[in-house]
Amino acid sequence: MNSHSKFFFGVFVVAAIFGSLPFLIQSEYFFFAAYSVLQFVILATAWNILGGYAGYVNFGSAAFFAIGAYATVAGFKLQFPQGVNIVFGTFMAGLIGLGMGYLTLRLKGVFFSIATLALSVVLLTIVTNTPFLGGARGVYVIVPRESPIGVGQYIHWLYFLILAMAIFSVVVARVIEHSSLGRGLMAIRDDELAAEGLGVPTLRLKLIATTISGALMGLAGTTFPYLITYMEPTATFNLSFAVNSIAMPIVGGLGSWVGPVIGALLLGSIQQVASVTLSSTWNLLIVGGVLVFFVTLAPNGIMGIFKKK
Repeated sequence: MNSHSKFFFGVFVVAAIFGSLPFLIQSEYFFFAAYSVLQFVILATAWNILGGYAGYVNFGSAAFFAIGAYATVAGFKLQFPQGVNIVFGTFMAGLIGLGMGYLTLRLKGVFFSIATLALSVVLLTIVTNTPFLGGARGVYVIVPRESPIGVGQYIHWLYFLILAMAIFSVVVARVIEHSSLGRGLMAIRDDELAAEGLGVPTLRLKLIATTISGALMGLAGTTFPYLITYMEPTATFNLSFAVNSIAMPIVGGLGSWVGPVIGALLLGSIQQVASVTLSSTWNLLIVGGVLVFFVTLAPNGIMGIFKKK
């Protein structure tokens, strides 16, 4: 069995195990917490495509997440089906990612990062001043109590959706990592000028990476309004989305598809436990502490530790 067969067999096993949990566990809070962790798996994986493979640090994760979420709000108000809203939100996030990349990817280092941070501020201002999207007052998204597939509560349905999205994101990341696109992005990360000199189409590859990364971040946000049922700008453009999407790949290990998954499962689970036992206000402090620890003592993350062993 080759590496690709092993990977997809592992994906099937994971999907089967996690997919059976709604039939075994009765606690609704467990699925709320699991949804949040899997949501971070998508965000961390999406950020790693541009930040880990290509070395371009994106501070605008919350903006792309919010694009997906508010595209769903717009679709809900227009009475579109949920599936259409998910596709629409993902497409809009990818389209804006392409536009942002075209305008900013000629910048290098901190200048690119500042430009992506500015995107969040601009979009927050637009949403706050758009009554159709609820503006500063927010908007309610009404969901049924029962699952549309006739099994369990609605949170179980959202859990199935986010699980499928997380698996899809990880598969996309691994395919990119083992493709010419992934090798080109890693060449850009190592030495962009040398890559250009060797004929690597750096701008085109970076635009593709920005589009895919933005689309996956938007995908993570498309079901968020159905979870919280009340959308307002402060919750959607939350700093925790941007911080976690950067911290989790660093903790797990940059530049590989498995690093963000490990970091998201670890940090996401710790934050959910802290929210129950302490307070959700401790989450960013915990992330900051763990991040400082890994940056100083294990800069290559958990995957780097295993590779050394």
